[in-house]
Amino acid sequence: MMMKKTLLATALVGMFASQGAVAADDSAELRKIIEQQQKVLQDLEKRLDETEKRVEKTADVVEESASESKSATTIGGYGELHYNNITDNKSGKDKKAIDFHRFVLFFGHEFTESTRFFSEVEIEHALSGDDKPGEVELEQAYIEHDFNEMFTGKAGLFLVPVGIINETHEPPTFYGVERNPVEKNILPATWWEAGAALNVKASPGLAFDGAITSGLKVDETYNIRGGRQKVAKADASDLAYTARVKYTGVTGLELAATAQYQSDLTQSKAGVDTASATLLTAHAIYSIQGFTVKALYAQWDIDGKEAEALGRDEQNGWYIEPSYRINESFGVFARYNEYDNNAGNSEDTKVEQTNLGINYWLHENVVFKADYEKVGGAKDADGFNLGVGYQF
Repeated sequence: MMMKKTLLATALVGMFASQGAVAADDSAELRKIIEQQQKVLQDLEKRLDETEKRVEKTADVVEESASESKSATTIGGYGELHYNNITDNKSGKDKKAIDFHRFVLFFGHEFTESTRFFSEVEIEHALSGDDKPGEVELEQAYIEHDFNEMFTGKAGLFLVPVGIINETHEPPTFYGVERNPVEKNILPATWWEAGAALNVKASPGLAFDGAITSGLKVDETYNIRGGRQKVAKADASDLAYTARVKYTGVTGLELAATAQYQSDLTQSKAGVDTASATLLTAHAIYSIQGFTVKALYAQWDIDGKEAEALGRDEQNGWYIEPSYRINESFGVFARYNEYDNNAGNSEDTKVEQTNLGINYWLHENVVFKADYEKVGGAKDADGFNLGVGYQF
C-alpha cells in the first residue's frame, strides 16, 4: 500500500508540473493534458491493484505451504545399553554381560487437535527369533480423543496406569542402570494391555483413571511377571478392571493409588481352581530444589488353593529412593528395595536390594549411569552396573 501511495504522489506531481508548462489561456490544450494524466493515473491504479492481489495470493500460498510442511506425524524413541558385573555368592552363577537392552521407536499422528494416535515398537536384547535372546514387541498402539477439557478417552493397546515407572521409563527420567526390582517383579513393569480407558480431570491437580482391559494369565507357578500376555492372541476369558487416583495439586508433590481386580488370573484354565486377584499399589514423589524422594508399595492378594499351597497367594514389595540433582549434569541416588513373590510361604523368601549410584547427563536427553548393587535376604549377590541411555 505504501508503494501505491508513493507512485500516485509522483504521478500527481508530474501532472501539475505538466499543467504549469501550458499557457493559462490555452484551456483546450490544458483539458487534453489533464485527461491524459487522469488516464495514466487510472491505468497506474489498475496495475497497482493487480500487483497487490498477486502479492497477497503469493503470501497465502507461502503460508499454506509452510503450514502443510509442519507434519502432524511425529517420530521419537529411546534406547539403553547395559553392562552388568554381578557376583552371585550363593549359586555361583555370576552375571557378567553387556546388552543393548532396549531399542524403541515412537510413531504418533495428530488427526485433529482432539484426536490423536500413538504407538511404540520395541526390540529387546538386540536380536529376536529362534534361539535368540530378544523380542520384537508392540508396546503401545492406541487412539486418544479429548471429549472436552475434562474427559479424555483412549482405546487400543496401552500401558496400565499403575506405579511410577510403568508409564514413564525412558532412561534419562530415572536413576540406576536397571529399573527397580519391586515394580519389575510385583507390578510387573513394563506392563501393557488392550482395551479402553477414561481419564477424568476432576479439578486442577486431581485426576481419575479407569480402564477395562485384557488381563494376566499365570501358569501353575503363579508368577505375576510371567503372566503378561502382551496382547499376542491374548486369552480374554477374564478381563481386568483398573482404577487410579492421582493428585499433583501441590508443587513438587505427586500422590497416586491404583487398584486392579481380575476374576481369574489363570483365564479360567481347566482343572485349576478359580484364582481371583486384587492388586493394590500406592506411591509418593516429592521434589524440592534438587532433592527428590520416591516411595512405592505394591501387593497382590490371590484367592486360590493352588496359589496358597505355593505360598504365592500373597506377593508384595516396597522401595524408597532419595536422590539429589547436584547440577544440570550430575545427580546421585540411593535406593532400598524389599520384595517377596512368596510372601505366603512359611519360609523367609524376602529379597532385599540396595543400589547406590550416579547419573551424568551429557544432554538433558542423554545420560550415562553407574551404580553399585548389593542383594541380600533370600539371595546373596553384589557387583556394579554401567549404562548409557537416550530419548528423543
